[in-house]
Amino acid sequence: MPETAIRAARRIRRAARAADSAARQTDRANAAAALQRALDRRDNGGVTGH
Repeated sequence: MPETAIRAARRIRRAARAADSAARQTDRANAAAALQRALDRRDNGGVTGH
């Protein structure tokens, strides 16, 4: 019986880690998009004014 509880705990930890990884990946994508928008805004005011 204790072995089953250990396996269940491992499964929960792995699922939590996978969800954490997905959240981290979403955060990274959002940060990259925000950085790109900031760079685009900065580039639009240059000498050429493109």
